[in-house]
Amino acid sequence: MPHFTLEYSANLDGLVDMGHVVEVVRKAAVETGIFPLGGIRVRAIKCEHYAIADGGKNCGFLDMVLRLGEGRDLAARKRAGEHIFKALSAHLDPVFANSKFALSFDMQINDKETSWKRNNIHDALKKVETVHG
Repeated sequence: MPHFTLEYSANLDGLVDMGHVVEVVRKAAVETGIFPLGGIRVRAIKCEHYAIADGGKNCGFLDMVLRLGEGRDLAARKRAGEHIFKALSAHLDPVFANSKFALSFDMQINDKETSWKRNNIHDALKKVETVHG
């Protein structure tokens, strides 16, 4: 379970292809090697209503939260987080260059005792790997 949720200001629509942004995050997550492929989820939610700094509509934001299951040590989480943030930040360099923009990323660890899941994607991917491998 690495679930990424990106909330972003609606004024980014003209500046960024959000479909490409979620793919940048997904690919960077895979590259870390610490997340099961079948568990990766990346979603983007546009915020139509927002207030930033002086209240003007010329400031934008993208806030990313990663909800993560227990079991990875701090060093591995930090390496993964830094890799993902670096990839996303580099992809958004043109936004930083051409607008007032804030980017943030936080990681949250879910308590396995209060987290329920049902997922058949892992098994489906194993079947594909067996056929193609």
